[in-house]
Amino acid sequence: MKIAEKERLDMFCYQCSQTARGTGCTVKGVCGKEATVARLLDNLLLATKGMAAYLYHARELGYTDTEIDAFLERAFYATFTNVNFDAEDLVRLAIEAGEMNVRTMRLLKKAHIETYGEPEPTEVQTGTVKGSGIIATGHSLKVLDELLKQTEGTGINVYTHSELLPAHGYPGLKKYEHLVGNLGKAWFDQKILFSKYPVAILGTSNCVSIPKEEYRDRMFTTGPARLPGVQHLAGYDYTPVIEKAKSLPELEEKPGDIILTTGFSKSVVLSLTDKIKQLVEAGKIRHFFLVGSCDSPLKKAEYYREFVQKLPQDTVVLTLACGKFRINDLNLGDIDGIPRLIDLGQCNDSIVAIDIATALAEIFGVGINELPLTLVLSWMEQKAVAILWSLLALGIKGIYLGPILPAWVNDDILKVLRENYDLRVIGNPEEDIKQILSA
Repeated sequence: MKIAEKERLDMFCYQCSQTARGTGCTVKGVCGKEATVARLLDNLLLATKGMAAYLYHARELGYTDTEIDAFLERAFYATFTNVNFDAEDLVRLAIEAGEMNVRTMRLLKKAHIETYGEPEPTEVQTGTVKGSGIIATGHSLKVLDELLKQTEGTGINVYTHSELLPAHGYPGLKKYEHLVGNLGKAWFDQKILFSKYPVAILGTSNCVSIPKEEYRDRMFTTGPARLPGVQHLAGYDYTPVIEKAKSLPELEEKPGDIILTTGFSKSVVLSLTDKIKQLVEAGKIRHFFLVGSCDSPLKKAEYYREFVQKLPQDTVVLTLACGKFRINDLNLGDIDGIPRLIDLGQCNDSIVAIDIATALAEIFGVGINELPLTLVLSWMEQKAVAILWSLLALGIKGIYLGPILPAWVNDDILKVLRENYDLRVIGNPEEDIKQILSA
């Protein structure tokens, strides 16, 4: 009998030999597992994968945490066949994953600051400088640092791409004069961007894409990243990247159309809290929005730029992760010296946003959910799932999420998220803004 489309999409599990018809359980597990349980198990795997990415980059810099390691063991074990059939307990584990992800992001932030200094507001050029070049993409500040050390004095200019843009704010990295700018936007513009510039390319982590033939021979990967037909470099010796860059035509001097500003750290923003409080109490700042997280090439993701463009002038936008590339070229001006667009950094810098919100709540003497603050988030992959559960674990409610719902969410899970956390799905930008500001 053919399975109805809705039933077929309820679940898909093929992790053991009991699977229905030897292909996969799609309605209910032969073991007795219900569809919602299967989805919660998938969710737990996604959240722990995201946490593992942050933990990897902390470990690169020599920072570890045995409590996080122990949780990962428990979480992964819980997803085995015939271990945990309890939906309520799996929600509890997801919340715990969120708590541990906060701990992991805090560990990585500590590693970054103690290694490279605390970020400071920095203007970043978006054009090219005459000379040979290397584009570094991904998330690893450790790899970028090693690359900058090895290219110093060679005449090669280094450009960041996508999630490495925040590197320009760290004193230990911005000190290199040949770190000259950022090219491109979010991760998914790679094929166009890398084809456009005749430079060597180094993929440092996740967010690499299958390369086009025209630049495959000048692309390299390192760390966890691997691509078919692309040379992988184990360790931190980037001599092949440097030699390839020297063999390629020089870039022309071509200034970019815009200048980006990044590097608003926790201490920088908190140094402004007295003024922010005055402006809020005077009615000059009505509301704060955190607009960001992942980005994806979906048509619906245009919502985020339109949302920010339609915000009234008495609002301030915090942004982070590659979702910022939807809006970080906008000139929103300032409110009595407070920038209306503040780039907090990478996705792991969600911990900075959390700390800022906590500090503001203390200053105003209210809970986080009573602040004039709304989170409008986009999601793409596993790290965003981990961050979402971190926010829920902290009790943050009224989050707007898009551009689509995570596929692991079914009606039962969505009901719990709505009832317990007031999770909302983005709709029309103008209507959402009206609803938020009238609350």
